[in-house]
Amino acid sequence: MAKKILTYVTVVIGFGLAGYLLYHTFREYSASEIVDSVKAIPIVNLLAAFGFAFGSYLCLTGFDWAGVRYVKNDLAYPKIALASFVALSIGQSVGLAGLSSGGLRYRYYAHWGMSTEDVAKIVLLSGVTVGLGMTVLSGIVLIVNPKDAASVLRMGEGVTRAIGFACFAATAGYLALAAFLRTPLKVRAWTFQMPTLRIAVAQVVIGTINFALVSACLREVMAATADVSYLKAATAFVLANLAILITHAPGGLGVLEATVRHVMGDQASIGSLVAFRVIYFFIPFFIGLPLAVIVEGIFRAKKAKAAVALGASA
Repeated sequence: MAKKILTYVTVVIGFGLAGYLLYHTFREYSASEIVDSVKAIPIVNLLAAFGFAFGSYLCLTGFDWAGVRYVKNDLAYPKIALASFVALSIGQSVGLAGLSSGGLRYRYYAHWGMSTEDVAKIVLLSGVTVGLGMTVLSGIVLIVNPKDAASVLRMGEGVTRAIGFACFAATAGYLALAAFLRTPLKVRAWTFQMPTLRIAVAQVVIGTINFALVSACLREVMAATADVSYLKAATAFVLANLAILITHAPGGLGVLEATVRHVMGDQASIGSLVAFRVIYFFIPFFIGLPLAVIVEGIFRAKKAKAAVALGASA
């Protein structure tokens, strides 16, 4: 009960913070100015941003693929892709992705014969893949572009680079554990069996490419109205995700926009921020939601048909 109350309180605080940050970010602009700013983005840039967003969601199916193979299940990729897209297109928008997308994953994978333990492991490994991808991309931007990160984090460039190298060291440590450690890691009552080196390498590669594509999507909508380097856009995205982790705002709403605006300044037009939110979050959500309803209807129809068949044979 206490855990449920804490979850509700976290959601309320998150939405409140998101609302404040959105107001703070957009308060100087009228609705017509925001619409005009979005319209100023050329169709070519929007199409490229859509392409990068599609590539990212394709990579996200790889997160689940690695998890399914980790539990030694041979579920077909189309089913994995369906569960991944529906779960993440909804989970990334409503917030508390570990709970919302985890619940949807359980619904699908359990229907296809997986145990609760296997689904929990898939969700856990997907979370690790997220961390690995963000860690590697963070290492790249902190080492190659320490100036922007240092100005936001208010620390020296040398310290920023050191953190970047630490990110690579942590990733290398994970791969080393996957290569040589075969006994489960134990932390109190919690145990975690390391994946094989092949799966661990796939996690690092897929996770990094995913966040690189999201950064490219963000850069594309900003580059339409300003000379924005990919590296600076990636830096803004990394720092925005750090802020999202700290604040727990639902879907990063408001936090992402405020952080990117702070890092990029006028290079991040209001239209580009709105376009990125629509392309990467809203459109997948409004595809995933009806898709989830359709799949749920199919599941229920199959269950009813099986019950009728069982009753007829009894």
